[in-house]
Amino acid sequence: MTDLELETLVGLIGRARHIVLGTAADSASRADGASIAAAWGGPVLATVTWPETAASWLRQARRFAAPDPDVWVVSATLPGWAGMSRRLLASTSWSPHRTVVTSALDGYPLAGLRGTRADGTPWEN
Repeated sequence: MTDLELETLVGLIGRARHIVLGTAADSASRADGASIAAAWGGPVLATVTWPETAASWLRQARRFAAPDPDVWVVSATLPGWAGMSRRLLASTSWSPHRTVVTSALDGYPLAGLRGTRADGTPWEN
């Protein structure tokens, strides 16, 4: 994660009172998640990690959505996020409109999702 990306992501979180942080299980996603939490500095209600492949992602999706934060923040790889986001939409009250993602998911095709590119430019679907 670049410094510009991190700065933009923290800006997208804005004045949230609290967040839930979700990461893929790989070391880069987890490290980026820790960097985001440290740079933002506010309360993290939960940190949920999910695998690249799973039977259903239901357990992780419920843990991710249950705290109902102001903003969900995601640092993940495309394969795991594709499965996780489908499960979130099908089985929880999660909203992509309250979610920001790192550059690894740049342009992920989900209405309302926002994120940042590695160069620090924001995007929104």
